[in-house]
Amino acid sequence: MTAHALADAGALTGRSLRHVLRSPDTIITTVVTPVALMLLFVYVLGGAIRIAGAGAYIDYMLPGILLITVASGVAYTAYRLFLDRQSGIFERFRSMPIARSSALWAHVLTSMLANLVSVAVVVGVALLMGFRTSASFGAWLGAVGIIALFTLALTWIAVVAGLTARSVDGASAFSYPLIFLPFVSSAFVPTDSMPGPVAWFAQHQPVTAIVDTLRALFAGEPIGAEIWVALAWLLAILVLAAGAATLLSRRRS
Repeated sequence: MTAHALADAGALTGRSLRHVLRSPDTIITTVVTPVALMLLFVYVLGGAIRIAGAGAYIDYMLPGILLITVASGVAYTAYRLFLDRQSGIFERFRSMPIARSSALWAHVLTSMLANLVSVAVVVGVALLMGFRTSASFGAWLGAVGIIALFTLALTWIAVVAGLTARSVDGASAFSYPLIFLPFVSSAFVPTDSMPGPVAWFAQHQPVTAIVDTLRALFAGEPIGAEIWVALAWLLAILVLAAGAATLLSRRRS
């Protein structure tokens, strides 16, 4: 992006952030589901779940909860983008001397900031519930980087949904499979405890590699090959989703 496009994206991001600040229920609603899941799994089901070699169950499950937090949050990006399309604000932007890509990037940057705040809130609640980590500063940076890349990839999927949706419900419906995906992964139980076909799917879908990488970082353990699998999945999803969103935006203009 050029300096002119960056300035335009920054101004429009400020506009989007003001909308978020005027309706803080966006972030509150985003964290309600993952916090409720943590309470359910730790205090209701946690006593019945025993994972060999793992410490407190909340330490094991938190990476999956963080991914669910992001998957819930990006639905609002598609929703806000759809409302902008319906209101005609995109047409107004196109009639102004601003970079065409800045309107999309404003939604992307707003999603990144809002979702990282939601993730921080969920981590804070997890600490109150007993989550403990021996991660170094570098490991924390690595975990934040992976969560940020995951958020960016899912945000561009949300942009595609916002550009193609024909109704408000349709704009956010894409997030339901993304929220469900961690449940069929190593997020809550080891994959080898699942039936054969389900275990195969869980072992080869992207969430498992991402969750295992985050879990190792939080535990201060050596990171295996999972991190390369996770990065390959995230970069592939990011490139495909961003490319599709850019192409859709150009066609609509």
